[in-house]
Amino acid sequence: MEYKTLSDFYESRFGCKVYKIALDAGCTCPNRDGTKGVGGCIFCSEQGSGDFVPGREKPIEVQVSEAKARIESKLRGRSGGRRGKYIAYFQNFSSTYGDEDALIKKYDAALFQSDVVGIAIATRPDCIGEKIFSWISEKSRETFVQIELGLQSSKEETGRLINRCSTNGDYESAVSRLMEIAPDAHIVTHLIFGLPGESERDMMESVRFVRMENMRGQRETRTFGVKITVLYVVSRTVLCAMYERGEYECLSKESYFSLVKKALSLLGGNCIIHRLTGDPPKRVLVAPAWTADKKRVMNELKSFLAGDSVV
Repeated sequence: MEYKTLSDFYESRFGCKVYKIALDAGCTCPNRDGTKGVGGCIFCSEQGSGDFVPGREKPIEVQVSEAKARIESKLRGRSGGRRGKYIAYFQNFSSTYGDEDALIKKYDAALFQSDVVGIAIATRPDCIGEKIFSWISEKSRETFVQIELGLQSSKEETGRLINRCSTNGDYESAVSRLMEIAPDAHIVTHLIFGLPGESERDMMESVRFVRMENMRGQRETRTFGVKITVLYVVSRTVLCAMYERGEYECLSKESYFSLVKKALSLLGGNCIIHRLTGDPPKRVLVAPAWTADKKRVMNELKSFLAGDSVV
């Protein structure tokens, strides 16, 4: 099965190898600070999604420099590793949630660094204020801007169960606004397979939700890219407590691979696949054990999708 990978997309866009460097804007989320809820999503660790980002107390310039140095160090020890350019990736928590003027200064500081050719900002669909919408509109005319929206599931019951505290309507409104004011921005949607209580049908409905059909019934997408991951359990989370009480069972590798294959067939060939598996930090990973070796999982998944083997 063929699909468009993020690596190929970046290389065709920029003409070279491009690496994402994870940064922390110092944000939190409205389902953590009491604005909409407390505790965050049930699967989210105390560090958010920032287990691999530099310390948030460091200036953006320092975070960029340290992240680039880590990548270059890995490349020196890797056969065939190529130096390239960078996407500044504001990954942790909801990276548009906070003082908008201060956040915009951080975005601009990241884009100003050498060899940084674009920016990616991960956030919630209900957390983009007017100033940041305007910044995205203006900046996307000048450089590459990628906005990543955490949907996870289109099943509203699941959204309530995982304490998402945002709705499908919030997602649809954010996507419509972005497409209207920033048609050059690259919209990416996050989906999670294996959320508590979800059936295969529920998961495929989420995939269908992030695409749309035009008047001729031809498949298009309302999102230019998709990130898919299996739900994994990390320590000191609500999900971990559910797992330890026997209230949640993780997807098997075989089931996940099958779901990914079905999802790719629904998304069609024009959607950029940014991720097909997660990268849980081993020090806090509880389950499933098979997710611990990302490289092996990706190799097996690629073989499975190519029809070369069945796991």
